[in-house]
Amino acid sequence: MTDPTDLSGALPGPPYESFPTPPQGNPGQVLALVRSHGDVTRAELVERTGLSRATVGARLEALQQAGLITAAEITSTSRGRPPSRFRFRHEGGALLIADSGATGVRLAVTDLAGAVLDQSRLTLDIASGPEHWLSEVVGAFGPMLTELGLGSSDVRGIGLALPGPVDSVAGMVVSPPIMTGWDRYPIRSHLAAHFACPVVVENDANAMAIGEHRLAHPHVSSMLMLKLATGIGAGLIAGGQLYRGADGAAGDIGHIQVVVPEEGEPPQCRCGNQGCIEAYAGGWAIVRDLRAAGEPVTSVHDAVQLIATGDPTATRLLRRAGRIIGIALSDAVSLLNPEVVVIGGELAAAENHLFAGIRESVYARSLPLATRRLQIVPAAQRDMAGVSGLVTALCDHLYEPTRVDALVAASATS
Repeated sequence: MTDPTDLSGALPGPPYESFPTPPQGNPGQVLALVRSHGDVTRAELVERTGLSRATVGARLEALQQAGLITAAEITSTSRGRPPSRFRFRHEGGALLIADSGATGVRLAVTDLAGAVLDQSRLTLDIASGPEHWLSEVVGAFGPMLTELGLGSSDVRGIGLALPGPVDSVAGMVVSPPIMTGWDRYPIRSHLAAHFACPVVVENDANAMAIGEHRLAHPHVSSMLMLKLATGIGAGLIAGGQLYRGADGAAGDIGHIQVVVPEEGEPPQCRCGNQGCIEAYAGGWAIVRDLRAAGEPVTSVHDAVQLIATGDPTATRLLRRAGRIIGIALSDAVSLLNPEVVVIGGELAAAENHLFAGIRESVYARSLPLATRRLQIVPAAQRDMAGVSGLVTALCDHLYEPTRVDALVAASATS
């Protein structure tokens, strides 16, 4: 079974963004081979790249000088001198990861290969505004770094996932339904006052999609990641890559409006519209309905705990939520024909009741051809999927070959 706290398997792999391709055999591509194959010898790199031994040697020397690779420990019982091996220098710094939902954020400090060094969870309302939210996150990272004997200068990159529409190029949230004050707030500028490193900003469901695809379903070319928590969102993998849509808005399944005749007047959604899937079946909506039924719940966590006790009202509401979610999901399945639908998020902890309702709607409403081989499965990494995806996206950016080439060139002249 996959250890959800071991994210080192998330690296490396094909990037989830399109980058310029450098000339074959440049330092960046040699580093990509070292990262993807673990410890490698000079001869193995010569075989895989087709470059001369002298050229590979020069690339390795340049990467060592830039602090990106180091000599691997040699363990051999055979006679003769074993060949030198090289590995990615994963201990050369740290990554800061913040995977946020509407009411809380999971924080992690990892090494450069994605292994989690420390993690914690912080209760923090995303609607408190960007300045307060970011300051709280930065403040929480400080003690974690200190405990590990690290400082801000050791941070090589920051990955941040947020529950709203994200312009990943600009690193901003755009017109979010629930994130008061976040619209086009300069997140990177705020963090630059504390850390001199690249910052990757991603939608929360997209981050989960990347993490689940890379670690649990790497050979699947088409996948839909459904996040069911306080809100509802989706991340799409198409052709093996993250699909964002024209403006980064793909996957906003929670705000698809549906008509449920037996439900009467459509409920009001937090986005201002009526009848959104999220207004019927999001975690906040389930809490609303439980409270209306007299249950003393105040959070999605409380609702999930109540469901776990077998409470009939909570169980009925969750199965109903699954059927309504399945209405929107069935349309997505017919339209996109994914091989796998992965379901994660806080509500997915009650999968026995939730999945039954979802499957009921999907298999009743979707095209038979689209469901012939469809798998609907829980997230393999549970609540670490978003952290894993952020590590992957961040390292794809940090170690993109042309970026590595520039770093090596700068190191050579310094």
